[in-house]
Amino acid sequence: MKQFILPVLISTLLAGCTFDGEDGTNGIDGKDGSNGQIGEVGSPGEKGDKGETGTNGLDGTPGIDSFQQLTPSLVGRAVLNAQSPEGAAEIVAYHAQKQRIFALNSSSSPATIEIVNISEIDPHTLTHNAEGVVTNTNLQSNASINLSEFESGDANSLAIYNNLLAVAIAKETGQSGNIVFFDISADPKFIKAVTVGDLPDMVTFSPDGKKVVVANEGEPNGDYSIDPEGSIAIIDINDNQVADTATILNFNQFDGQSAALKAQGVVFANPTGRTIKGNSINTTVSMDLEPEYVTISKDSRYAYVSLQENNAIAIVDLLDNSLSIHGLGFKDWGNWTLDASDKDDAINFASYPGLYGMYQPDTISAYQWQGANFIISANEGDGREYFFDSPDEATCLADGGLSFDSDDGCLAYTDEIRAEDLTLSNNFDYLNNDDQDIGRLKVSTVLGDSDNDNQYEELYTYGARSFSIWDHHGHKVYDSGDEIGKITSAIHGSAFNNDEDENKGDTRSDAKGAEPEALAIGQINDRTYAFIGLERMGGILVYDVTNPFNVTMNTYMINRGLEAGEQISGDLAPEGMVFIDQAQSPTGEALLVVGNEISGSVSIWSLSSK
Repeated sequence: MKQFILPVLISTLLAGCTFDGEDGTNGIDGKDGSNGQIGEVGSPGEKGDKGETGTNGLDGTPGIDSFQQLTPSLVGRAVLNAQSPEGAAEIVAYHAQKQRIFALNSSSSPATIEIVNISEIDPHTLTHNAEGVVTNTNLQSNASINLSEFESGDANSLAIYNNLLAVAIAKETGQSGNIVFFDISADPKFIKAVTVGDLPDMVTFSPDGKKVVVANEGEPNGDYSIDPEGSIAIIDINDNQVADTATILNFNQFDGQSAALKAQGVVFANPTGRTIKGNSINTTVSMDLEPEYVTISKDSRYAYVSLQENNAIAIVDLLDNSLSIHGLGFKDWGNWTLDASDKDDAINFASYPGLYGMYQPDTISAYQWQGANFIISANEGDGREYFFDSPDEATCLADGGLSFDSDDGCLAYTDEIRAEDLTLSNNFDYLNNDDQDIGRLKVSTVLGDSDNDNQYEELYTYGARSFSIWDHHGHKVYDSGDEIGKITSAIHGSAFNNDEDENKGDTRSDAKGAEPEALAIGQINDRTYAFIGLERMGGILVYDVTNPFNVTMNTYMINRGLEAGEQISGDLAPEGMVFIDQAQSPTGEALLVVGNEISGSVSIWSLSSK
């Protein structure tokens, strides 16, 4: 069977299925955290629901008039910097006026933005290898922007509104980054650079084009001698004129409120109390919070910012720039199933009472239903691990390091550990804490030992192996449960939970699974769809999310070779995605543009609804 027609066949099999966790497996009231709010004055808000309440709690399939089957096909493909493709196509944006893709290329030195004209796509020139994977190209970069001519630093993100391009440039730790603006109505023309916060990681325009909002991650350096505050920058645009300065929102108002935030499920992982290289570490809340990604409501009123490592979302009211934080709580893996080991040589799904997932979303995207705002999150998960340079083990340990590695250097801090390296409380007597069971699973050291007796009564793992939908108040209304693992294992068999750069199945079962990271939302006719890119597997799941309380799986698409022992081929590690609606598409069909980080490829999927 050819790989490129696989999405069509799968969508046919899955048409009309709700995948509601077998009628919304309404598990025991468990550890879903308090989804309350810490407001401007720092007082805890309402206490949210606990426990997994199933996928959405609505049974049955949508009526025939509401279901619209999508048929995906790969119609365009370009490989950027083919000699060294990794990082050549991470973040992508679409310039509708001239039907061009702008792709961030960080594999070249200096970094560039590659411009790919897609006004004339001929899908018939794409060919397939013996495994059915498209490996050639029918598109190429037509021009590029050398960012070093305008600003030094690392390019992390880009966004387009009409003829305005914004690029996020990060400096060294402790130095404020910039947003660089270009006029792209013709050949790109530099406008100005606006200073923002430390490590700008993502930039986006409001739907009305009047504001640019930036997530400044503010990560520490390797030995925590510099640990900047995370922040959110807002740049006003009036009559197409970009302001000279940005408004910077920090999280200082939440310092001293870690206990209240933790009660909501906000996670703090840092070496506070330790001395590293002579520095006594005392990490505040505002230093620990690390903005990752921004999405803005359709009415341009609210900015939603994922705080990935902290398992939280911040909300900014753009009318007055007031700020709140919503902890996302935890997913109860006693109610769902996952494959927890990469060493068991099997597809082995099991439920684990006492094991919880930190949602820790990367990409988030906002949309509306019945006039209310909802946020979709790709629950990738992320731990913390920092190294600093050291000549040898003795020096490393004397400087307060935890361990020494000849390749990485001196380990300053990590919150990751394998479950088998922890002493578990007797409530885990039902399992074998070894390589064949949960022992290989990567879990957090900062959660689970509630009485500090060095025995873990609970385990917390990274990510939720799912995507979720949250309402404006931070309450979860939907989670895809264990569907990503179940769907990919059913389709790919022993190749499921593959890594992004090798064909050796089951290698990611111990660490976040297929790893949902990229996300886009788009409307086709009267239906709204979420596209969830799986960083490790390389596939993209498509769900109908028109009604956030009645979500249905629609189709799945992938262009990757998975045969063991074969040289890896196709599109690897979807990192950024952008949806092009029918009205702005050069083909007249809705398109999904994907930036694939490892393969350095830009792939364009057509989404037919006929």
